[in-house]
Amino acid sequence: MKSRLFLFVLLIALLLAVPVSAQDNPPPDAPTDDEINAVAKNMYCPVCENVPLDVCPTLACEQWRAQIRELLAEGATEQEVYDYFVLHYGDRVLAEPPRTGLNWLIYIVPPVVILAGIVALYFALRNWRKPVAAAPQSQAEKSGEPEDEYMARLEEELAKRN
Repeated sequence: MKSRLFLFVLLIALLLAVPVSAQDNPPPDAPTDDEINAVAKNMYCPVCENVPLDVCPTLACEQWRAQIRELLAEGATEQEVYDYFVLHYGDRVLAEPPRTGLNWLIYIVPPVVILAGIVALYFALRNWRKPVAAAPQSQAEKSGEPEDEYMARLEEELAKRN
């Protein structure tokens, strides 16, 4: 009985003495999750529309984040990671399109439209506040007499009919 108790205590001691490693510790030079998310936040999910890569829970995004981890571990810079994904998947993966070709319109047109709207609003408000000047009346109109001969004759004809 003592031997069984001794073996039991020895077995428990051995189990407690063995270091438990549930997860592999990453190498010290491996990129952290924060470094990966710093790159991923500037990219979009390949499956979902307009969802940043750093917050998307899809399997595709997990694979892309793993790919980013591998590229950063190999020593690639942020720009090299972006270039890799653009080469394989196109410009649509980037949160900010590159400033080349027709993409410049994205950066130029909105400020120009806003500026034109401000100018149009300024002129509209300026004209709206100005009172419209009434046409000046001639001396003949003020006294009730028609201005010219034709008007005088017309007034006479109208007076005869009534």
